[in-house]
Amino acid sequence: MRCMPTRVTVRVRVQGTCGSRNPLRVIPRSTLCVTAAESVVDGKLEGRKEVRKRGMDGQVRGFEEIPHTGRNGWVNLVKFWREDRFRQLHKHMDRTFNALGPIYREHLGTQSNVNIFLPSDVSELFLSEGLHPERMTLEPWATHREIRQHSKGVFLKNGEEWRADRLLLNKEVMMSSAVKRFLPLLDEVARDFCQMLRMRVEREGRVVEEKHSLTINPSPDLFRFSLEASCHVIYGERIGLFSSSPSLESQKFIWAVERMLATTPPLLYLPHRLLLLIGAPLWTQHVTAWDHIFSHADARIQRGYQRLGQGSEAGAARGHYTGVLGQLLEKGQLSLDLIKANITELMAGGVDTTAVPLQFALFELGRNPEVQEQVRQQVRASWAQAGGDPQKALQGAPLLKGTVREILRLYPVGITVQRRPIRDIILQNYHVPAGTMIHVCLYHLGRSPEVFEDPQRFDPERWSRHEGKRGEGFRSLAFGFGARQCVGRRIAENEMQLLLMHILLSFRLSVPSSEDLKTTYTFILQPETPPQITFCKL
Repeated sequence: MRCMPTRVTVRVRVQGTCGSRNPLRVIPRSTLCVTAAESVVDGKLEGRKEVRKRGMDGQVRGFEEIPHTGRNGWVNLVKFWREDRFRQLHKHMDRTFNALGPIYREHLGTQSNVNIFLPSDVSELFLSEGLHPERMTLEPWATHREIRQHSKGVFLKNGEEWRADRLLLNKEVMMSSAVKRFLPLLDEVARDFCQMLRMRVEREGRVVEEKHSLTINPSPDLFRFSLEASCHVIYGERIGLFSSSPSLESQKFIWAVERMLATTPPLLYLPHRLLLLIGAPLWTQHVTAWDHIFSHADARIQRGYQRLGQGSEAGAARGHYTGVLGQLLEKGQLSLDLIKANITELMAGGVDTTAVPLQFALFELGRNPEVQEQVRQQVRASWAQAGGDPQKALQGAPLLKGTVREILRLYPVGITVQRRPIRDIILQNYHVPAGTMIHVCLYHLGRSPEVFEDPQRFDPERWSRHEGKRGEGFRSLAFGFGARQCVGRRIAENEMQLLLMHILLSFRLSVPSSEDLKTTYTFILQPETPPQITFCKL
């Protein structure tokens, strides 16, 4: 464990006129020490200026002085249930930051954490995460693995065991050589999806000025695309979800993932082992969903193992990509149980987390036609020069990457990134002990005028304007940061970019209503009602 530095600096926002955006100044602790947070006293909100005046004594504030939402975790949990805050947790965090300032504590049931959002604080957290970064353990998931005697994948592991497995997985899903291998598979699925959509538009759409157009809810199709693409990369085979009658097995898998995600949030704050003992319906639903997910993955893995024994080695030797599963089986560096655990986690985490952002992306492109046309023109030029090479096409269209980053800024799939620092740190002039669970709240980060200029505006170009600037690394955090960032990041990013590329090459998008989408949280952020999108053939 590293020692605390003897010199501490504090980042202070200098107050100006309302709405002004003054830069952060770095001031030595010996010169000035303030708190940037407001506090609640006797139910009334105290302004930041008054609190700062009291903080001019040059002392770092104690952990207990961090503003909080209530000390009794069970009372807080009852309020959450009664007011249905779990489904609007992102909005609750947004309101609380606006009331209490850039740091606050929250105690809910069995969970206690500190919430932050400013990139400067995330930077401090990153520097204190150590060689084996530790995120919040999803105990309901871990308990399922234990009672079913399944191995845990890297998502649920910590310490040296996590690091050893993660380094092996990185070679197959994160490194540029791996991306180059699986990009053609994603591109094939994206092309087929657009071909299927063109046929549907021609068959069901209406003709206006000699052009076919169709208004639909694309959500079910996007879920099928995401599962088809994930399976193609992970298992090296297509599962036929674009047929007129997709398999019941795949439909059950999608249902199971949705049920698993929906039942996770309440179980995080309740004594789930007690619920296990009494056979509570919530716990039973959660376990049943996971059992379906593991059953689906197990069947796919068994088929992959059989293919490997039937001559896939020769195919791999000829340069045929056998999928992530095939690569892991051929190299034999992970046991079969660990391969199954990690493949299952990749599959469970790779459907909703790409299908839902794609819904938001189509909606934002549809209600911002000028932005849509700007991205399309860049995509057309890049596609023409790439000669069918998907990697070159993406490299020549940075606005596609900017579009995905912009969607995940406004609609982060997971609304927090969590870490436990391995040493004491100072955040917003408060002392935070080592081992404290700290949540970086992405919804508020992405929509805060303290972090982004004109934050409500959908502007993919903003990422090109700021690329490479100092301090920009902790503003786009939808996939996490550091060594523990999402292991499926490269698959998800490229999957979304490639589908958007082919859709923009084939269709002009519009929306029947440009009203803001209402969102809800069921362990991932999603629309309360999926948006209707009009696809007009180009």
